[in-house]
Amino acid sequence: MTWYDLGAGTVQLRLHVQPGAKRTEVVGLHGDALKLRLAAPPVDGKANACLIAWLADAFAVPQRQVTIKSGLSSRRKVVVTHGCNTLPADLLNEAS
Repeated sequence: MTWYDLGAGTVQLRLHVQPGAKRTEVVGLHGDALKLRLAAPPVDGKANACLIAWLADAFAVPQRQVTIKSGLSSRRKVVVTHGCNTLPADLLNEAS
């Protein structure tokens, strides 16, 4: 099992997020999820907004094309990105 699934014009990511970090960055793999540190506190949806903005930038799509499918109030999230041409493995390469 991998941390992402490719569909017809979509990418579904399994993420483990750590809010409250100094900067937003990919850390590496955390079990069957990609671990991200977020430079936003886990209050008032700020961490989720930071995550959506970061993923939209990483996949070069508008923020409206990134949706948190599950885990809105959890560190463990499933996020779907529509209409992107970037491979999810490129995100993991950023951690290297």
